[in-house]
Amino acid sequence: MLTAVRSAFRLPELRRKLLFTLGILILYRILSQVPVPGVDKAALDNFFQGSDLASLFNMLSGGALANFSVMAMGVYPYITATIIMQLLIPIIPRLQEISKDGDAGRQKINQITTYLTVPLALLQGYGQAAIMTSGAFGGASVLPEFGFNNNALLTVTVLISLVAGSFLALWLGNLITEQGIGNGVSLIIFGGIVGGLWGNLNVLLASTRGLLLVIVFTLITIATVFLIVYVQEGQRRIPVRYGKRVRTMRGNRLMMVGGQSSHVPIRVNSAGMIPLIFASSLLIFPSTIGSLFVGSSVGWLSSVGNFFASSLSVGSTLYWILYFILVVAFTFFYTDVVFRQQNLPETLQRQGGYIPGIRPGRPTESYLNRVLARITLVGALFLGFVAILPWLVGLIIREPGLGNSTLLITSAGLLIVVGVVLDTMKQLEAQLMMRHYEGFIR
Repeated sequence: MLTAVRSAFRLPELRRKLLFTLGILILYRILSQVPVPGVDKAALDNFFQGSDLASLFNMLSGGALANFSVMAMGVYPYITATIIMQLLIPIIPRLQEISKDGDAGRQKINQITTYLTVPLALLQGYGQAAIMTSGAFGGASVLPEFGFNNNALLTVTVLISLVAGSFLALWLGNLITEQGIGNGVSLIIFGGIVGGLWGNLNVLLASTRGLLLVIVFTLITIATVFLIVYVQEGQRRIPVRYGKRVRTMRGNRLMMVGGQSSHVPIRVNSAGMIPLIFASSLLIFPSTIGSLFVGSSVGWLSSVGNFFASSLSVGSTLYWILYFILVVAFTFFYTDVVFRQQNLPETLQRQGGYIPGIRPGRPTESYLNRVLARITLVGALFLGFVAILPWLVGLIIREPGLGNSTLLITSAGLLIVVGVVLDTMKQLEAQLMMRHYEGFIR
Protein backbone atom coordinates (compact mmCIF):
# COMPACT_ATOMS: atom_id res chain seq x y z
CA MET A 1 0.00 0.00 0.00
CA LEU A 2 2.79 2.42 0.93
CA THR A 3 4.62 1.50 -2.28
CA ALA A 4 1.55 2.41 -4.32
CA VAL A 5 1.24 5.78 -2.54
CA ARG A 6 4.92 6.58 -3.11
CA SER A 7 4.60 5.64 -6.79
CA ALA A 8 1.50 7.83 -7.13
CA PHE A 9 3.30 10.87 -5.70
CA ARG A 10 6.00 10.52 -8.37
CA LEU A 11 3.39 11.07 -11.11
CA PRO A 12 2.28 14.72 -11.40
CA GLU A 13 -1.35 13.96 -12.32
CA LEU A 14 -1.90 11.45 -9.52
CA ARG A 15 -0.07 13.70 -7.07
CA ARG A 16 -2.46 16.51 -7.98
CA LYS A 17 -5.48 14.23 -7.41
CA LEU A 18 -4.20 13.06 -4.03
CA LEU A 19 -3.45 16.60 -2.87
CA PHE A 20 -6.86 17.77 -4.16
CA THR A 21 -8.58 15.01 -2.16
CA LEU A 22 -6.62 15.90 0.97
CA GLY A 23 -7.42 19.60 0.51
CA ILE A 24 -11.17 18.97 0.23
CA LEU A 25 -11.12 16.81 3.36
CA ILE A 26 -9.27 19.55 5.28
CA LEU A 27 -11.79 22.13 4.04
CA TYR A 28 -14.66 19.93 5.23
CA ARG A 29 -13.06 19.59 8.66
CA ILE A 30 -12.71 23.38 8.87
CA LEU A 31 -16.35 23.92 7.90
CA SER A 32 -17.44 21.33 10.47
CA GLN A 33 -16.16 23.68 13.20
CA VAL A 34 -18.58 26.50 12.22
CA PRO A 35 -21.66 26.19 14.51
CA VAL A 36 -25.20 27.18 13.60
CA PRO A 37 -26.59 30.27 15.41
CA GLY A 38 -27.82 29.97 19.01
CA VAL A 39 -25.93 26.82 20.13
CA ASP A 40 -25.24 26.32 23.85
CA LYS A 41 -21.84 24.57 23.84
CA ALA A 42 -22.05 23.25 27.42
CA ALA A 43 -25.51 21.75 26.81
CA LEU A 44 -24.22 20.19 23.55
CA ASP A 45 -21.42 18.39 25.41
CA ASN A 46 -23.91 17.01 27.96
CA PHE A 47 -26.22 15.89 25.17
CA PHE A 48 -23.53 13.69 23.62
CA GLN A 49 -22.85 12.01 26.93
CA GLY A 50 -26.39 10.63 27.06
CA SER A 51 -27.48 10.16 23.44
CA ASP A 52 -26.64 7.08 21.34
CA LEU A 53 -28.59 8.56 18.43
CA ALA A 54 -26.33 11.62 18.42
CA SER A 55 -23.21 9.43 18.42
CA LEU A 56 -24.47 7.52 15.36
CA PHE A 57 -25.36 10.70 13.46
CA ASN A 58 -22.07 12.30 14.49
CA MET A 59 -20.18 9.44 12.84
CA LEU A 60 -22.22 9.68 9.62
CA SER A 61 -21.82 13.48 9.55
CA GLY A 62 -18.03 13.14 9.53
CA GLY A 63 -17.77 14.41 13.13
CA ALA A 64 -19.59 17.70 12.41
CA LEU A 65 -22.56 17.08 14.72
CA ALA A 66 -20.31 17.22 17.79
CA ASN A 67 -20.11 21.01 17.21
CA PHE A 68 -23.65 21.28 15.78
CA SER A 69 -22.04 22.98 12.82
CA VAL A 70 -23.58 23.90 9.49
CA MET A 71 -22.35 20.46 8.30
CA ALA A 72 -24.09 18.68 11.20
CA MET A 73 -26.13 16.41 8.91
CA GLY A 74 -23.23 15.71 6.56
CA VAL A 75 -24.24 13.50 3.64
CA TYR A 76 -26.64 11.42 5.75
CA PRO A 77 -29.86 12.74 4.08
CA TYR A 78 -28.43 11.76 0.69
CA ILE A 79 -27.48 8.31 2.01
CA THR A 80 -31.03 7.89 3.33
CA ALA A 81 -32.48 8.96 -0.03
CA THR A 82 -30.19 6.52 -1.84
CA ILE A 83 -31.28 3.62 0.40
CA ILE A 84 -34.96 4.53 -0.08
CA MET A 85 -34.50 4.58 -3.86
CA GLN A 86 -32.81 1.17 -3.79
CA LEU A 87 -35.79 -0.22 -1.91
CA LEU A 88 -38.36 1.47 -4.19
CA ILE A 89 -36.84 0.45 -7.55
CA PRO A 90 -37.96 -3.22 -7.35
CA ILE A 91 -41.43 -2.14 -6.15
CA ILE A 92 -42.30 0.61 -8.66
CA PRO A 93 -42.33 -0.59 -12.32
CA ARG A 94 -41.57 2.89 -13.71
CA LEU A 95 -38.40 3.12 -11.65
CA GLN A 96 -37.42 -0.36 -12.84
CA GLU A 97 -37.70 0.78 -16.46
CA ILE A 98 -35.62 3.91 -15.77
CA SER A 99 -32.89 1.91 -13.99
CA LYS A 100 -32.47 -0.34 -17.06
CA ASP A 101 -31.77 2.58 -19.43
CA GLY A 102 -27.97 2.49 -18.97
CA ASP A 103 -26.15 5.74 -18.24
CA ALA A 104 -29.22 7.87 -18.97
CA GLY A 105 -31.25 5.81 -16.50
CA ARG A 106 -28.60 6.09 -13.80
CA GLN A 107 -28.47 9.86 -14.25
CA LYS A 108 -32.26 10.05 -13.95
CA ILE A 109 -32.21 7.93 -10.78
CA ASN A 110 -29.48 10.16 -9.32
CA GLN A 111 -31.57 13.23 -10.16
CA ILE A 112 -34.64 11.79 -8.41
CA THR A 113 -32.44 10.86 -5.42
CA THR A 114 -31.18 14.46 -5.19
CA TYR A 115 -34.75 15.81 -5.27
CA LEU A 116 -35.72 13.36 -2.53
CA THR A 117 -32.77 14.54 -0.43
CA VAL A 118 -34.31 18.03 0.01
CA PRO A 119 -37.43 17.07 2.04
CA LEU A 120 -35.45 14.43 3.92
CA ALA A 121 -32.82 17.03 4.86
CA LEU A 122 -35.51 19.45 6.06
CA LEU A 123 -37.24 16.71 8.06
CA GLN A 124 -34.02 15.42 9.60
CA GLY A 125 -32.72 18.93 10.32
CA TYR A 126 -35.91 19.93 12.12
CA GLY A 127 -36.12 16.64 14.04
CA GLN A 128 -32.47 16.80 15.03
CA ALA A 129 -32.76 20.37 16.29
CA ALA A 130 -36.09 19.67 18.03
CA ILE A 131 -34.65 16.73 19.99
CA MET A 132 -31.69 18.83 21.08
CA THR A 133 -33.98 21.71 22.01
CA SER A 134 -36.27 19.53 24.11
CA GLY A 135 -33.59 18.98 26.77
CA ALA A 136 -33.93 15.21 26.41
CA PHE A 137 -31.49 12.76 28.06
CA GLY A 138 -31.40 14.85 31.23
CA GLY A 139 -29.54 17.79 29.75
CA ALA A 140 -30.21 21.44 29.06
CA SER A 141 -31.56 22.70 25.73
CA VAL A 142 -28.84 22.90 23.07
CA LEU A 143 -30.84 25.45 21.04
CA PRO A 144 -32.90 27.34 23.66
CA GLU A 145 -34.63 29.65 21.16
CA PHE A 146 -35.36 27.06 18.45
CA GLY A 147 -38.98 26.66 17.39
CA PHE A 148 -41.42 28.70 15.33
CA ASN A 149 -43.25 29.72 18.50
CA ASN A 150 -40.04 30.93 20.17
CA ASN A 151 -37.96 32.50 17.41
CA ALA A 152 -39.20 31.91 13.86
CA LEU A 153 -36.30 33.76 12.21
CA LEU A 154 -33.69 31.75 14.11
CA THR A 155 -35.53 28.51 13.31
CA VAL A 156 -35.60 29.24 9.57
CA THR A 157 -31.94 30.27 9.68
CA VAL A 158 -30.92 27.04 11.41
CA LEU A 159 -32.89 24.89 8.94
CA ILE A 160 -31.49 26.70 5.90
CA SER A 161 -27.97 26.40 7.33
CA LEU A 162 -28.33 22.68 7.95
CA VAL A 163 -29.83 21.89 4.53
CA ALA A 164 -27.30 24.09 2.72
CA GLY A 165 -24.47 22.45 4.68
CA SER A 166 -25.72 18.99 3.71
CA PHE A 167 -25.74 19.87 0.01
CA LEU A 168 -22.34 21.57 0.36
CA ALA A 169 -20.99 18.34 1.86
CA LEU A 170 -22.52 16.37 -1.02
CA TRP A 171 -20.97 18.79 -3.54
CA LEU A 172 -17.54 18.46 -1.90
CA GLY A 173 -17.90 14.69 -2.00
CA ASN A 174 -18.77 14.77 -5.71
CA LEU A 175 -15.73 16.99 -6.34
CA ILE A 176 -13.50 14.32 -4.78
CA THR A 177 -15.17 11.60 -6.85
CA GLU A 178 -14.73 13.52 -10.12
CA GLN A 179 -11.34 15.19 -9.64
CA GLY A 180 -9.70 13.25 -6.81
CA ILE A 181 -9.15 9.64 -5.79
CA GLY A 182 -11.86 7.45 -4.25
CA ASN A 183 -15.53 7.88 -3.45
CA GLY A 184 -15.96 11.39 -2.06
CA VAL A 185 -19.02 10.75 0.13
CA SER A 186 -17.35 7.75 1.78
CA LEU A 187 -14.08 9.64 2.26
CA ILE A 188 -15.89 12.48 4.08
CA ILE A 189 -17.38 9.98 6.55
CA PHE A 190 -13.99 8.27 6.76
CA GLY A 191 -12.31 11.56 7.69
CA GLY A 192 -14.77 12.16 10.53
CA ILE A 193 -14.27 8.66 11.96
CA VAL A 194 -10.48 8.91 11.88
CA GLY A 195 -10.70 12.45 13.31
CA GLY A 196 -12.46 11.10 16.41
CA LEU A 197 -9.69 8.58 17.09
CA TRP A 198 -7.65 11.02 19.17
CA GLY A 199 -10.59 11.76 21.47
CA ASN A 200 -11.11 8.02 22.13
CA LEU A 201 -7.41 7.64 22.90
CA ASN A 202 -7.64 10.44 25.47
CA VAL A 203 -10.60 8.71 27.15
CA LEU A 204 -8.63 5.48 27.45
CA LEU A 205 -5.48 7.23 28.69
CA ALA A 206 -7.50 9.01 31.38
CA SER A 207 -8.66 5.68 32.86
CA THR A 208 -6.90 3.89 35.71
CA ARG A 209 -5.25 1.34 33.38
CA GLY A 210 -4.67 3.86 30.61
CA LEU A 211 -1.58 2.62 28.74
CA LEU A 212 -2.50 -1.05 29.14
CA LEU A 213 -6.00 -0.42 27.78
CA VAL A 214 -4.61 1.50 24.81
CA ILE A 215 -2.38 -1.47 23.94
CA VAL A 216 -5.22 -3.97 24.37
CA PHE A 217 -7.72 -1.93 22.33
CA THR A 218 -5.12 -1.35 19.62
CA LEU A 219 -4.55 -5.11 19.30
CA ILE A 220 -8.32 -5.71 19.21
CA THR A 221 -8.71 -3.06 16.50
CA ILE A 222 -5.89 -4.57 14.38
CA ALA A 223 -7.33 -8.08 14.70
CA THR A 224 -10.81 -6.82 13.79
CA VAL A 225 -9.45 -5.00 10.74
CA PHE A 226 -7.77 -8.19 9.50
CA LEU A 227 -11.03 -10.10 10.01
CA ILE A 228 -13.04 -7.46 8.17
CA VAL A 229 -10.60 -7.41 5.24
CA TYR A 230 -10.68 -11.22 5.02
CA VAL A 231 -14.48 -11.37 4.96
CA GLN A 232 -14.99 -8.25 2.80
CA GLU A 233 -12.72 -9.66 0.08
CA GLY A 234 -14.24 -13.14 0.32
CA GLN A 235 -16.49 -14.23 -2.54
CA ARG A 236 -17.99 -17.29 -4.16
CA ARG A 237 -17.19 -17.50 -7.87
CA ILE A 238 -19.92 -19.26 -9.82
CA PRO A 239 -18.62 -20.48 -13.22
CA VAL A 240 -20.48 -19.23 -16.28
CA ARG A 241 -20.09 -20.33 -19.91
CA TYR A 242 -21.30 -18.58 -23.03
CA GLY A 243 -22.49 -20.63 -25.98
CA LYS A 244 -20.90 -20.28 -29.40
CA ARG A 245 -22.80 -18.23 -31.96
CA VAL A 246 -22.54 -18.14 -35.75
CA ARG A 247 -21.81 -14.76 -37.33
CA THR A 248 -21.90 -14.10 -41.10
CA MET A 249 -18.82 -12.28 -42.35
CA ARG A 250 -18.16 -10.53 -45.65
CA GLY A 251 -17.88 -12.92 -48.56
CA ASN A 252 -20.59 -15.15 -47.05
CA ARG A 253 -18.11 -16.70 -44.65
CA LEU A 254 -19.36 -18.06 -41.36
CA MET A 255 -17.46 -17.44 -38.14
CA MET A 256 -18.01 -18.99 -34.73
CA VAL A 257 -17.88 -16.43 -31.91
CA GLY A 258 -18.34 -16.71 -28.17
CA GLY A 259 -17.82 -19.87 -26.22
CA GLN A 260 -15.67 -18.25 -23.53
CA SER A 261 -15.86 -18.99 -19.81
CA SER A 262 -16.26 -16.51 -17.00
CA HIS A 263 -17.61 -16.39 -13.45
CA VAL A 264 -20.15 -14.51 -11.35
CA PRO A 265 -18.70 -13.30 -8.02
CA ILE A 266 -21.06 -13.33 -5.04
CA ARG A 267 -19.53 -11.54 -2.08
CA VAL A 268 -19.75 -12.87 1.46
CA ASN A 269 -20.73 -9.40 2.68
CA SER A 270 -22.42 -7.54 -0.13
CA ALA A 271 -24.54 -5.39 2.22
CA GLY A 272 -21.59 -3.45 3.66
CA MET A 273 -22.46 -1.57 6.83
CA ILE A 274 -26.03 -0.69 5.79
CA PRO A 275 -27.59 -3.35 8.12
CA LEU A 276 -25.77 -1.79 11.09
CA ILE A 277 -27.27 1.62 10.27
CA PHE A 278 -30.76 0.11 9.89
CA ALA A 279 -30.52 -1.83 13.15
CA SER A 280 -29.00 1.07 15.11
CA SER A 281 -31.65 3.52 13.93
CA LEU A 282 -34.48 1.11 14.71
CA LEU A 283 -33.17 0.35 18.21
CA ILE A 284 -32.25 3.91 19.11
CA PHE A 285 -35.66 5.28 18.10
CA PRO A 286 -37.72 3.72 20.97
CA SER A 287 -35.18 4.75 23.64
CA THR A 288 -34.99 8.25 22.17
CA ILE A 289 -38.78 8.65 22.18
CA GLY A 290 -39.00 7.06 25.63
CA SER A 291 -36.48 9.51 27.07
CA LEU A 292 -38.75 12.39 26.05
CA PHE A 293 -41.51 11.07 28.35
CA VAL A 294 -39.33 10.29 31.38
CA GLY A 295 -40.68 12.33 34.30
CA SER A 296 -43.98 13.03 32.56
CA SER A 297 -46.91 14.12 34.73
CA VAL A 298 -48.93 11.24 33.23
CA GLY A 299 -48.02 8.17 35.31
CA TRP A 300 -48.33 5.40 32.72
CA LEU A 301 -46.60 7.53 30.08
CA SER A 302 -43.65 8.11 32.43
CA SER A 303 -43.47 4.36 33.16
CA VAL A 304 -43.38 3.50 29.47
CA GLY A 305 -40.71 6.14 28.92
CA ASN A 306 -38.60 4.74 31.76
CA PHE A 307 -38.89 1.21 30.35
CA PHE A 308 -37.75 2.11 26.84
CA ALA A 309 -35.08 4.54 28.01
CA SER A 310 -33.50 1.94 30.32
CA SER A 311 -34.21 -1.43 28.63
CA LEU A 312 -33.11 -0.33 25.13
CA SER A 313 -30.14 1.80 26.12
CA VAL A 314 -26.60 0.83 25.06
CA GLY A 315 -25.84 -0.34 28.58
CA SER A 316 -28.53 -3.06 28.61
CA THR A 317 -28.03 -6.69 27.56
CA LEU A 318 -31.41 -6.70 25.75
CA TYR A 319 -30.16 -3.92 23.47
CA TRP A 320 -27.19 -5.95 22.24
CA ILE A 321 -29.19 -9.16 21.79
CA LEU A 322 -31.78 -7.32 19.68
CA TYR A 323 -28.97 -5.52 17.86
CA PHE A 324 -27.41 -8.85 16.79
CA ILE A 325 -30.78 -10.28 15.65
CA LEU A 326 -31.72 -7.15 13.69
CA VAL A 327 -28.32 -6.91 11.98
CA VAL A 328 -28.60 -10.54 10.80
CA ALA A 329 -32.18 -9.99 9.60
CA PHE A 330 -31.42 -6.73 7.79
CA THR A 331 -28.36 -8.31 6.12
CA PHE A 332 -30.56 -10.96 4.51
CA PHE A 333 -33.21 -8.38 3.59
CA TYR A 334 -30.87 -5.82 2.03
CA THR A 335 -28.77 -8.44 0.19
CA ASP A 336 -31.92 -9.98 -1.30
CA VAL A 337 -33.20 -6.56 -2.43
CA VAL A 338 -29.91 -5.65 -4.13
CA PHE A 339 -29.57 -9.10 -5.74
CA ARG A 340 -33.08 -8.95 -7.18
CA GLN A 341 -32.32 -5.56 -8.72
CA GLN A 342 -29.40 -7.06 -10.64
CA ASN A 343 -31.76 -9.62 -12.24
CA LEU A 344 -28.80 -11.90 -12.90
CA PRO A 345 -30.63 -15.00 -14.30
CA GLU A 346 -32.38 -12.94 -16.97
CA THR A 347 -29.16 -11.10 -17.85
CA LEU A 348 -27.26 -14.39 -18.29
CA GLN A 349 -30.01 -15.87 -20.45
CA ARG A 350 -30.16 -12.74 -22.61
CA GLN A 351 -26.40 -12.82 -23.19
CA GLY A 352 -26.34 -16.53 -23.98
CA GLY A 353 -24.66 -17.49 -20.72
CA TYR A 354 -25.42 -20.48 -18.51
CA ILE A 355 -24.12 -22.15 -15.37
CA PRO A 356 -22.70 -25.62 -16.17
CA GLY A 357 -25.13 -28.32 -15.05
CA ILE A 358 -27.97 -25.83 -14.42
CA ARG A 359 -30.73 -25.13 -16.95
CA PRO A 360 -31.34 -21.45 -17.84
CA GLY A 361 -34.36 -19.61 -16.47
CA ARG A 362 -36.10 -20.68 -13.28
CA PRO A 363 -33.58 -23.44 -12.30
CA THR A 364 -30.73 -20.90 -12.55
CA GLU A 365 -32.64 -18.44 -10.40
CA SER A 366 -33.32 -21.12 -7.73
CA TYR A 367 -29.67 -22.20 -7.74
CA LEU A 368 -28.37 -18.65 -7.35
CA ASN A 369 -30.84 -17.95 -4.53
CA ARG A 370 -29.67 -21.07 -2.65
CA VAL A 371 -26.01 -20.09 -3.04
CA LEU A 372 -26.80 -16.51 -2.01
CA ALA A 373 -28.68 -17.67 1.11
CA ARG A 374 -25.79 -19.90 2.25
CA ILE A 375 -23.05 -17.35 1.70
CA THR A 376 -25.15 -14.50 3.13
CA LEU A 377 -25.58 -16.50 6.34
CA VAL A 378 -21.83 -16.30 6.89
CA GLY A 379 -21.79 -12.57 6.09
CA ALA A 380 -24.81 -11.89 8.35
CA LEU A 381 -23.26 -13.71 11.33
CA PHE A 382 -20.01 -11.85 10.72
CA LEU A 383 -21.79 -8.47 10.70
CA GLY A 384 -23.70 -9.45 13.83
CA PHE A 385 -20.43 -10.33 15.58
CA VAL A 386 -18.82 -7.04 14.55
CA ALA A 387 -21.92 -5.15 15.73
CA ILE A 388 -21.83 -6.59 19.27
CA LEU A 389 -18.02 -6.58 19.52
CA PRO A 390 -17.99 -3.48 21.83
CA TRP A 391 -20.35 -5.28 24.23
CA LEU A 392 -18.25 -8.47 24.19
CA VAL A 393 -15.10 -6.46 24.85
CA GLY A 394 -16.89 -4.60 27.66
CA LEU A 395 -17.83 -7.93 29.31
CA ILE A 396 -14.19 -9.01 29.33
CA ILE A 397 -12.54 -5.66 30.12
CA ARG A 398 -14.50 -4.12 32.96
CA GLU A 399 -13.21 -0.58 33.37
CA PRO A 400 -15.32 1.96 35.34
CA GLY A 401 -16.36 4.94 33.26
CA LEU A 402 -15.77 3.39 29.84
CA GLY A 403 -19.06 1.59 29.27
CA ASN A 404 -19.84 -1.05 26.66
CA SER A 405 -19.41 1.08 23.57
CA THR A 406 -15.87 2.35 24.07
CA LEU A 407 -13.47 1.25 21.31
CA LEU A 408 -10.80 3.14 19.41
CA ILE A 409 -13.19 3.07 16.43
CA THR A 410 -16.81 1.88 16.54
CA SER A 411 -17.88 -1.32 14.78
CA ALA A 412 -19.71 0.49 12.00
CA GLY A 413 -16.81 2.92 11.79
CA LEU A 414 -14.32 0.09 11.28
CA LEU A 415 -16.43 -1.33 8.44
CA ILE A 416 -16.51 2.09 6.78
CA VAL A 417 -12.78 2.72 7.29
CA VAL A 418 -11.74 -0.67 5.91
CA GLY A 419 -14.15 -0.46 2.97
CA VAL A 420 -13.07 3.07 2.03
CA VAL A 421 -9.35 2.24 2.28
CA LEU A 422 -9.74 -0.90 0.14
CA ASP A 423 -11.81 0.91 -2.48
CA THR A 424 -9.42 3.88 -2.62
CA MET A 425 -6.35 1.67 -2.92
CA LYS A 426 -7.96 -0.34 -5.74
CA GLN A 427 -8.68 2.89 -7.63
CA LEU A 428 -5.14 4.12 -7.01
CA GLU A 429 -3.61 0.87 -8.24
CA ALA A 430 -5.85 0.95 -11.33
CA GLN A 431 -4.64 4.49 -12.11
CA LEU A 432 -1.01 3.38 -11.68
CA MET A 433 -1.53 0.37 -13.93
CA MET A 434 -3.07 2.54 -16.67
CA ARG A 435 -0.05 4.82 -16.66
CA HIS A 436 2.43 1.96 -16.36
CA TYR A 437 1.15 0.36 -19.57
CA GLU A 438 0.57 3.63 -21.43
CA GLY A 439 3.63 3.20 -23.63
CA PHE A 440 2.68 -0.42 -24.41
CA ILE A 441 -0.82 0.60 -25.52
CA ARG A 442 0.56 3.22 -27.88
